[in-house]
Amino acid sequence: MGKVEEFEELRPLLFSIAYRILGSVGEAEDAVQETWLRYDASRTRPVSAKAFLSATVTRIAIDVLRSARVRREEYVGPWLPEPLLDDPYQDPARAAELADSVSMAALLLLERLSPLERSVFVLREVFAFGFDEIAAAVGRSEAACRQLLVRARRHMHEGRPRFEADRQDRQELARRFFEALTQGDVDGLQNLLSADVQLIGDGGGKAPQLARAVAGAENVARLLATVYPLMARIDITFEPHEVNGQPGALFRDRDGKILHILALDTLGGQIQTIRAVINPDKLSHLGPVADAWAVDQEVKQTRKTQ
Repeated sequence: MGKVEEFEELRPLLFSIAYRILGSVGEAEDAVQETWLRYDASRTRPVSAKAFLSATVTRIAIDVLRSARVRREEYVGPWLPEPLLDDPYQDPARAAELADSVSMAALLLLERLSPLERSVFVLREVFAFGFDEIAAAVGRSEAACRQLLVRARRHMHEGRPRFEADRQDRQELARRFFEALTQGDVDGLQNLLSADVQLIGDGGGKAPQLARAVAGAENVARLLATVYPLMARIDITFEPHEVNGQPGALFRDRDGKILHILALDTLGGQIQTIRAVINPDKLSHLGPVADAWAVDQEVKQTRKTQ
């Protein structure tokens, strides 16, 4: 097998590692591309292409994350990961770990870890790499990597996200939620939300905020029931879609351009958290992006004429 074929076969794995370390589709894709350039430029063939490429993409992602953390500290409003609609890497033996680790709740927990802790956790807990491979990837001894993993596990387990286990139950809850949303049914929405539900919006200062953070079933239900029927009146449509392995939807303007996404965390037959990614920079990998400011103005005009 040639270098190109070898790399392309491993590309889904490399992207999945980089995305979990970075929480950004664009940065993960850039890390994978840089990995290819380094692999293509190397004159010797490694004994294991998987080990070499995984180590390379991890080191690149660690460097990117270190610089990204400064930007995230200066970020306007809440920061959410870039939404991932489909994880390209599938491994039936690691299906549960892969699904849990790509959720927005898990990625936000990973943000609390240092770049090295995050990388060791991802390589070991999600992808089951050996400590010898992890040590080579992060440039630390195996003993140091074990210590990093202990610390990472402690942080992750303290806030471990819990989700509705049954996929069908999640989808049915999401269906009822989006039905109540389009109808502006405050009571219907409130019945589906946990008492301490949170609505979190990430506009990054580049789009009008649906809400930075609103808490409580009644507050969240009233806000959603006010805004979304107005959006429907100006031909904003939505399509249900899993977002980071959890139920959600993509919202589009009348021209089919992406306005924002909603992702839902569900547990015990109720919605625990609603996350809205509105920042256009975080949506561009999904297709053409709508002018959220123009949509916001049209919604306000529609409200005045009610």
